[in-house]
Amino acid sequence: MDHTSAASAGLDTSVPHPARRYNYWLGGKDHFAADRESGDALERLFPAVRQGALINRAMLQRATRFLAAEAGIRQFLDIGTGLPTADNTHEVAQRVAPESRIVYVDNDPLVMVHARALLTSSPQGRTAYIEADLNEPRAILGNPALRDTLDLDRPVGLMLIAVLHFIHGHGAARPIVRELLDALPAGSYLVATHATSDFGTPEQQALYRQLVEQGKSDVWTRGHDEFAELFEGLELVEPGVVPASEWRPEPGTQLPPRNDVNIWTAVGRKP
Repeated sequence: MDHTSAASAGLDTSVPHPARRYNYWLGGKDHFAADRESGDALERLFPAVRQGALINRAMLQRATRFLAAEAGIRQFLDIGTGLPTADNTHEVAQRVAPESRIVYVDNDPLVMVHARALLTSSPQGRTAYIEADLNEPRAILGNPALRDTLDLDRPVGLMLIAVLHFIHGHGAARPIVRELLDALPAGSYLVATHATSDFGTPEQQALYRQLVEQGKSDVWTRGHDEFAELFEGLELVEPGVVPASEWRPEPGTQLPPRNDVNIWTAVGRKP
């Protein structure tokens, strides 16, 4: 998309957006100069951030395959979708179970522009897209597109991939996750990944805090214990709360150092 088309879609291309910056790190093409500048600035400070994005994306795909192939999940609510790229949630799920249904949610208007790529469902299944904000879970849950696509009396896979760290404040993510999970029946799953500074050096941790305080980073990192609290009341799937690279890696995978990942992840089942 060029700047003229972006302006007509109501996009401010002078302000970086996490979905477009993430797309840039993944090697996509749906980003603007401000997104690239923001991504490059963070990468200069934290050289492994691009590798972390790729690891996070691979985790999404492994978790989706697990839910579809092993847990029997046929409905997915993917909030913080990001821009379409290879092997989106519905493609992975429908490869296993063509009848799978997926609702995508994101608050970046550019994602809406490209939503057609997220709606290429198999004939047996269905996909839908909602432009909404994670900060307003009630609006997401009450959206007619969600209710038309998913049956909330049947288990749902709630995917919160690299999105909760944009909710700033200690403890601020937990009530949002609770409200979403409360609307889902027993047998549903939560899959979450979250940026952390737990594996960074003291200097890196101090730098991240400084960037947040100065408004130069939109990522609010959380430590192991606060992330694990999001799964309270759920049955954790083995191996539990681990770095994203260590959640059921493909056989033969050489695991990177944890300070090159900096992402906690877990999968939990609602009993």
